[in-house]
Amino acid sequence: MQPVAKALWFIESNFDNDITLADVAQVAGVSRFHMLRAFGLTTGHSVMRYVRARRLTEAAKTLANGAPDILTVALDAGYASHEAFTRAFGDQFGLTPDALRAQAKLDDLLLVEAYRMDDTTKLTPQTPRIEDGRTLLIAGLSERYSFTTLAALPALWQRFREHTGHVPGQVDRISYGVCYNTDDSGFDYLAGVEVGDLGSLPNDLARLRVAAQRYAVFTHTDHVSTVRATFVAIFNHWLPQSGHQVADAPVFERYDERFDPHAGTGGFQIWVPIRI
Repeated sequence: MQPVAKALWFIESNFDNDITLADVAQVAGVSRFHMLRAFGLTTGHSVMRYVRARRLTEAAKTLANGAPDILTVALDAGYASHEAFTRAFGDQFGLTPDALRAQAKLDDLLLVEAYRMDDTTKLTPQTPRIEDGRTLLIAGLSERYSFTTLAALPALWQRFREHTGHVPGQVDRISYGVCYNTDDSGFDYLAGVEVGDLGSLPNDLARLRVAAQRYAVFTHTDHVSTVRATFVAIFNHWLPQSGHQVADAPVFERYDERFDPHAGTGGFQIWVPIRI
């Protein structure tokens, strides 16, 4: 059984109880870092935001059915007070619990129903090679993304393309897409190139030192738009069965001269850090 499937079963069976990211990862048999990436890539939600959204969705259904006591609904959803529940409910749905109970319908509410695993979770990635990577100094443009805003990544690459070949100290024409600082709110993503020195860069460029690390190196041969399915397969299928554990370190894509950034074709590599 895949880690995200185990996590979903646990959440759906226990979201009316106090559960944490550590609880979910433990039940799934993976590290917190692995759980963050696997769950976000598979479902489009971070773990604890999914838990909150599911709790509030079920609370909304109860209120729309005319629940007599809002505080009881709040307590059942894991909130210690009417005020805390009202704030969270408003953030999620844009109206108060009292207003929803009064209107007695769920029309136009962005409910989060229980996630069902789709066919992308059944894909099997090609067998990777294991490689000890060297330290990389990467410079480029960086943005913070959540797992619901991944569709905005191509726009970052479009902005970075005008810098390619003009970054001070650029080593070669290979580009890197680096995911780092991953937590339950999302991750930072740096679109950049390798440089020889981080000290002489202009202020508009982000910079990152990627420490030497052992990696499982996968090749993605399809169009770049299908990369999510490959990541899902790596974290849901290959890693749990490989005997390796993912390391809490940056994951990166490596685009060499065979990749066509305009057409999105030519393939690229995905470097996943693993524990030694």
